[in-house]
Formats: sequence, structure tokens, C-alpha cells
Amino acid sequence: MRGVLRGRVAVVLLAASNACSSASTAPGQVHPGVTPVDAGAEAGDHAGGDAGADAGDDAEGPAPVLTPDERAALQALSPAQLPSPPNDPTNRFADNPAAAALGQRLFFDQSFSGQLLDTDNDGSPQSLGVATATSGQTGRVACAGCHIPASGFSDTRSFQRQISLGAGWGRRRAPSLLDIGQATLVMWDGRKDSLFSQIFGPLETVVEMNSSRLYMAEQLYREYQSDYEAVFGAMPPLDDTTQFPALAADVTGCLPPDRTSPPPACDGPFHGMPGDGAEYDGMTTANQTAVTQVVANAGKAIGAYERLLSCGQGPFDAWVQGNATAISNSAQRGAVLFVGKAGCVNCHSGPFMSDQAFHNCGLVPAVVQQAFIDSDDQGQATGLPQLLASPLNSASIYSDGTDGRIPAAVTPAMSGAFLTPTLRCVAMRPTFMHTGQIGTLEEVVSFFVQGGDPGGAYPGTNELKALALSTQDEADLVAFLEALTGPGAPASLQASTP
Repeated sequence: MRGVLRGRVAVVLLAASNACSSASTAPGQVHPGVTPVDAGAEAGDHAGGDAGADAGDDAEGPAPVLTPDERAALQALSPAQLPSPPNDPTNRFADNPAAAALGQRLFFDQSFSGQLLDTDNDGSPQSLGVATATSGQTGRVACAGCHIPASGFSDTRSFQRQISLGAGWGRRRAPSLLDIGQATLVMWDGRKDSLFSQIFGPLETVVEMNSSRLYMAEQLYREYQSDYEAVFGAMPPLDDTTQFPALAADVTGCLPPDRTSPPPACDGPFHGMPGDGAEYDGMTTANQTAVTQVVANAGKAIGAYERLLSCGQGPFDAWVQGNATAISNSAQRGAVLFVGKAGCVNCHSGPFMSDQAFHNCGLVPAVVQQAFIDSDDQGQATGLPQLLASPLNSASIYSDGTDGRIPAAVTPAMSGAFLTPTLRCVAMRPTFMHTGQIGTLEEVVSFFVQGGDPGGAYPGTNELKALALSTQDEADLVAFLEALTGPGAPASLQASTP
């Protein structure tokens, strides 16, 4: 899947769309430098500006005077303390500290990945290594390669920061992982319903880690056996090559073809995963299940770690909880617009400002990465069938339980619908929308105010309606969104070991 790097343009039309600053303050604390007052104080009753208010407040207009309904709506977005991630029935180790510590190490480990494929991996800082037409470096891709801790677990590395360059170019923007523990259906199209099953995607996807579950299981046995067994119990004898064929990093996943442009999907040969007709398929059913369970458990450990990642409370929360000068008058008015006239709260609801549902926002395809076009991404309409058919979903033998989170069937409303992202720390994201085709918050707000693209929704039904908001209203909404930046994950969670 040939991309572009530093101005190289590929002749490719891809049916692809696309997923805080961090400080040592723990998630859930108020942003550094903000001193909240009694949470029972009436937020917004003071129109004033003292030394803590923005210098331009007088010029930008007065602070809003909140109605009881507005105050209640804002308090629903900002409880005194942000709730912890809900119970995850799919993962009985979700809140196990030892599992999270192991998961943290695995999140940063590049050794599970196979060969880089796309030759845009040219050794520059925007790539993860070097690939040629016939070979690529191995052990270069980790979760942290596209979810960069210092960037709010978003991708600020890849060229133009729209879609990610792993072994090859991805299909959608890598979303921030801050507050991912609040989700049940994950991925932009909802094709995964647990954090433990999500890791099989990047692991066995040709454009991400380009590896396989058999190779990862063998690596876990070699490098993490004691830590794994301390949490999950005994591993199968993965060093027994009579039962588990040995794979090397350069012979796992999809091997580089002898041509100048790798394929968009692995058309063979590939090794170590279901359907390979070789190592994995040649094992007994019991051993196939054992290998998959080992990787699913590794996913549960990574999920336990990811549940600890949170944006935390920011200046907006301090204002709602009583500090009248924690944010500018403009941001205060933007907050009122958000829960009122603009109607943003209809989808961006709750303490993390997402209804965790899927919506079509009328985004017309545009070129991203100077080469790729979202030509026909059906969103949840294609993601849900993948979830229903997955042998790794929450109803599978690899899950520790289920709670009915899987939708029953595809509906017309799912066409072109994508997951509503959370908005805490949104100002730290490099680009926006599932394609990453919108570059600034100002442009995002303008897009929603105009009711989506002028050409209408594609490929489904646009849910947006144009809003009668002024230029100042738009600026106020941007100021509010910028006030949602919290301290992010603590430094102890931003490295391979605490």
C-alpha cells in the first residue's frame, strides 16, 4: 500500500478513511495551576475578571449568566470526580495491578512485529525503520509507535499526522487512547467489542505490526514467561517445536513481495495466523486455541494498562466546580453553547463527552496523506458484521464474560456512521475526524456549524443540521474545547516500565 513521504506522491486510490499534554499530576486531579473552590458553589454566577482571567475578557464580551438548566447540564459534564472505567466483564484481570504492569511493558515492546513493507519506511523520523522492495526491518512497531504517550497517546509522528505509517499505511486516524477504558465497542467502526480482542487487529494487520499470533505467543514465552504465569497461570510449552512450529521475526505475518509496491492486504505468503495453510493451520485445534488464548491474555494485560490512561480534569472542571476565573469568558460562553443552542451535548454527553454511539456527520471524502481517498467507507455498517463473525468477540471462549454489548443486526443508520470520540484533551489531537482530514479545532467547529460538507453525507444519511451561530460563537466553542485539556496520564505510565 504505497503512500507518500516528504512529497513523494503515490498513484493510489484507496478505499480507506481513517483514530494531552502529559504531566506528573494524576488523572482525575484538577489541571495544575487551577485552584477550585467549594464544589457546591454556583458556577458562573460571577461575571468578573480578576488576575486569573484572560487579559482579553473585557474585549471579548461578558461571562454568561447561567440558567438552572444550563448549570445542571454543565454539571453533568463535570462531576466533582471523574468516574473510573466501568467494570469490564470480558476481562477479569481488567483492574489487576500486576496485569496492568505487564501490559505496560507489552505496549512498548517492538519485538512482536514482523517486517516493514512500505518503502516510505525510509529511516526518517516520520517512519519506524527501513524497508526495501524485497525486505524490511523487523521489530520496529509497537503500540506506542502510533499511540505516542507524550502526544496524548495519539500519532504525531507519521507524515501529516492523518493516518499512521506502521509496516504500511493505515486506513484511519489512530485515535487517542486517553479514557479508552470508558468504551465498550472500540475502533472507529465498532468492529471490536473489547480491549483484549482489539490487539489482534494491529498484530495481524499487514499495515501495522505485520505479525501473527503464533509468533507473538512464542515471543511471550521467550521473554515474559514468569511475569505472564504470575498473572494468568501456566503457559503451554511454546518452545516445543513438534507442537508449535518456530517462527522468526522475518518469517511471520506477510512476507515482502518481490515488487516495488506492497499489496493493500496480504495475498501471501503469510505465516503464523489462521488461514496460513502452514504453521498455524498445521497445529492441532487444541494448540491453536492455546496460542490464541495466550495472545488474548496479553491483550487483557494491555487492556488493564490502557484503562489507567486518562486525560483528567482541566480548567473547565474547575470553573464548573466554582472557580469563576478558571477559564476565559469566551470559553464559558462556549460551554453554554455546547449544552444549549449548538446541541453538541446531544452526542458528546456525559463526563467524557461521548455517547459511545455511532453517527454519520456528513463528511465528504477528501485526499489525506496527499495520496489516499476515503472513497467508500461504510463505517459501522461494515464494522458490525465483522464483530458478529469474529471468533474473538465478547461472546467467544476467549472472553471472561459478556454483557450484551454487541448490537443485534446492521441497520440503515449504521451506513457511514462512526464512533463519537471523547472530547477531553481534544485540543492535543493532531488532526480530526476518522480520516484526519480536518486539521484544526476551528475547522472542526466550522464543519459542524455548517451542517457537514455542502455535498451532503457519504455514504449514508447526514445527521447534522446547519446552526445559526456567529463567528464569535464559533470562537467561543473553540475556547471551550481548549479548556478541556487535563494533565493527562502520569509520567509513570508514559514509559515502558513505571
